[in-house]
Amino acid sequence: MNGNQPGPRRYSWAAALVGLVAGAVALGVGELVAGFVSPKASPVIVVGDAAVDYTPAAVKDWAIRTFGASDKLVLIGGIVVVLALVAAGVGMLARDRPRAATAALMALGLLGVAAAVTRPDSGPLDLLPSLLGAAVGAWTLRALTRRAWRAAGHDDVRTSPGPSPVRDAPEGATAMDAPAGAGAERPAVMRSGRELYEVDRRGLLTGVVAGVVVAGATGLAGRGLAEGMSVDTERAAVALPKPAVPARPLPAGVDLRLTGLSPFSTPNRDFYRVDTALVVPQVDPRTWTLKIHGLVDRPVELTFADLLRRPLTEADVTLTCVSNDVGGPYVGNARWLGARLADLLREAGIRSGADMLLSTSSDGWTCGTPVDIVMDGRDALLAIAMNGEALPVSHGFPARQVVPGLYGYVSATKWVTDIKVTRYDQDEAYWTSRGWAAKGPIKTESRIDLPRGGTTIKAGRTAIAGVAWAQHRGVDAVEVRVDKGPWLRARLAEVPGPDTWRQWVLDDWQATPGRHTIEVRATDATGYTQTSAYAPPAPDGASGWHSILVVVE
Repeated sequence: MNGNQPGPRRYSWAAALVGLVAGAVALGVGELVAGFVSPKASPVIVVGDAAVDYTPAAVKDWAIRTFGASDKLVLIGGIVVVLALVAAGVGMLARDRPRAATAALMALGLLGVAAAVTRPDSGPLDLLPSLLGAAVGAWTLRALTRRAWRAAGHDDVRTSPGPSPVRDAPEGATAMDAPAGAGAERPAVMRSGRELYEVDRRGLLTGVVAGVVVAGATGLAGRGLAEGMSVDTERAAVALPKPAVPARPLPAGVDLRLTGLSPFSTPNRDFYRVDTALVVPQVDPRTWTLKIHGLVDRPVELTFADLLRRPLTEADVTLTCVSNDVGGPYVGNARWLGARLADLLREAGIRSGADMLLSTSSDGWTCGTPVDIVMDGRDALLAIAMNGEALPVSHGFPARQVVPGLYGYVSATKWVTDIKVTRYDQDEAYWTSRGWAAKGPIKTESRIDLPRGGTTIKAGRTAIAGVAWAQHRGVDAVEVRVDKGPWLRARLAEVPGPDTWRQWVLDDWQATPGRHTIEVRATDATGYTQTSAYAPPAPDGASGWHSILVVVE
């Protein structure tokens, strides 16, 4: 067959288009059903959540370092691209083997069902979006295939009079024997081995348009229903009580107020977010409860109203993600309001031998926190507010844990609904089961914010500034050196206590033309100076000096 003759491969685009549209309808219907059931039951989301759970920790760490806060969007986008490729392949299969293609599309639906079943917070209805979406997608695939491919010689595919290259050919001839250009608007392809079919362009076009409309309408409707489940209204209605133990006023000089330097208090909108939730849980405070049980004498169950009535403590605390590499952005400081976890545990009566709190979020994620850290007098809180407002939904509304001095993966459970008092030798949390350290004390670290690494600056007096942290120990000194020269002591901002980061600045570096390397190190209140030896975030947090390169002109 030469390149000018019609054949199966020449019209693969039509078959692929049929598959893409059927796949889009399947996803749209799945989103619509999820809008009635739960946004987290969306086929894309349940598959994405399963991918997050089964991805090796090293790959997750790479994704966070590479894509930052966009890692979830990249994952969802990647899943959609893969599904689109698979759907296109299913469409090509449907042209020749429609039953096998239908089975393949239903298998994709069952994959979504299996992913939903594995979610720790799934319910029976969470299976419906993937199942119904696949069923409607399979029906759409069959319908579009019938419209796009009609048996050669049928009069209903004729769009204009003229000889048919198949019907008018001599007995025994095929479309391949037809004169070049005859009936060109009806290209013929082989189907089902020896049966000759041709592309019905009108049927293909109308079917594709209808499918796209259905996919778009159902998808948008599903998204609208999901947004209707938002708890933003309930959050806005929360009236925060005054703290029984207010935070001390911030001392003068706590913020050096240099342009480009991280502010002492991180605005809520800028606070980093690292978690495994592809869809932010929407937890209604009117139905939220927290259970404290396990190795306790008196199990406790709190409602949100109960929590608001308790004596609340206010504290400035810096949180750090264990995924934060040297010089990374996943650290932030806020003023938190909440009930002291130690008081709640005393009311429950911790039994001898208990050494871990296994906390669980509403989406099933778990975290293991050392009991002794929570009980040693620090401001470990069950927080309900952040920087003077109810917790943002993306940061744990209605309640989350905040424990100074520990990386978030062992301390900062958002959307917390359950705390089991247990032992490390009896239970294992989400990340520790994936190779991370069971206990995660934050390492003494520092970061250069000014000047920005890789930038070009003017010669002359230049400020070098940044932040340093050593939660619950405090930062006592920060030193800077340029081009391996002597270490110079930086000026430190004030701090309200040992649980926050500390700004620092070297005011009078005389920048000379050329390329310069700047390094920083911090010393905490115990006398420990951070090591120069680099360690990656896994398994217990990064270490090393932050170093940047700048060009002076």
